[in-house]
Amino acid sequence: MTEVFSGNFTQQEPIPDEGIKAALEVMQSGRLHRYNLQQDEVGETGLLEQEFAAYVGAKYALAVASGGYALATALRAVGVKPGDKVLTNAFTLAPVPGSIASIGAVPVFVGVTEDLTIDLDDLAARAGQSKVLMLSHMRGHLADMDRLMEIADEAGLIVIEDCAHTMGAAWNGRASGRDGLIGCYSTQTYKHMNSGEGGFFVTDDDEVMARAIILSGSYMLYGRNGTVPPPEVFERVKYETPNVSGRMDHLRAAILRPQLRKLDSQCAAWNARYEVVEDGLRGTPGLTAINRPEAETYVGSSIQFLLLDWSNEAIDEVLQRCKSRGVELKWFGGAEPSGFTSRYDSWRYAPSERMPKSDRILKGIIDMRLPLTFSLDDCALIARIIRAEVGAVFQAT
Repeated sequence: MTEVFSGNFTQQEPIPDEGIKAALEVMQSGRLHRYNLQQDEVGETGLLEQEFAAYVGAKYALAVASGGYALATALRAVGVKPGDKVLTNAFTLAPVPGSIASIGAVPVFVGVTEDLTIDLDDLAARAGQSKVLMLSHMRGHLADMDRLMEIADEAGLIVIEDCAHTMGAAWNGRASGRDGLIGCYSTQTYKHMNSGEGGFFVTDDDEVMARAIILSGSYMLYGRNGTVPPPEVFERVKYETPNVSGRMDHLRAAILRPQLRKLDSQCAAWNARYEVVEDGLRGTPGLTAINRPEAETYVGSSIQFLLLDWSNEAIDEVLQRCKSRGVELKWFGGAEPSGFTSRYDSWRYAPSERMPKSDRILKGIIDMRLPLTFSLDDCALIARIIRAEVGAVFQAT
């Protein structure tokens, strides 16, 4: 009898009861706005900022409306202007180049390796084209951050880390987001904490943080933030920094604070599921598994594999056969964007040149979410289905 999976790839766990209770208290107060505070009250947003800064080991944290907002704020805070070039990954999601384009800057794409990380040789070759690298840890894969920072330091590159998929991850024990000048995170529903939409901006730099706080819509109430640079820093930047409101409200912060307290256990649960699927897929004929370096502490909230040098028709057949058995796979190599999957050549607002080595890899990337609503048995079943269908198509071609 052919096995079929009946789970839902977009079903998340419920918000913790503690978060629901805290959210109700905020709603009952009527004071949802981030600066609607009484006397010395810190409020849910400020408390979340303090707690998240402590979690990642940063001096400052700013809770914001989305991960994309954090990225655009980071670019503005370091002085990127319209027309400036910004280096970024060819393998990423649209909000990353979108944040660059949103302020009138120009993305310059850097290649991808078979380990799905930024190509450091290509980065070294392109480093002179920009003063900023917006580094996407796409789908939770960390490059060799020691070598990357050596390249950046030698070239004078400011590094902004997109950690939308690496909250809770680390490189050689350093929390993701703490190698560059700025780390940006997402709390969108399908990320590692869920507030529907939201994010964080972290840094140790006084002036960068002061600019970010004013950009986020503090008006002259910046002293009410959770982690605040000295007043004299704001005096230097407040008249030249625009208000682009986007700091997180108390309601979403209340939902997130209990999730932050259980984040490490959630990450361990994701990794248990990832390892079951990975073990089930390794050795499948025609399928290339992704290697994870020892220095990387990853969070396996999704899993990727490669169907390298397969025809479009064969890859599409794998996707359709798996879908008929209840397994939803996403393909980054499709000619047309689909759902959240798109490639650098899909973003026509961002000029690009062909990248043959990267194109070969991008064509073969298959992606799958691993919600915590799946059991370990579910994950083993999913791996069996993928293994069987990949093997069948590979054998027939």
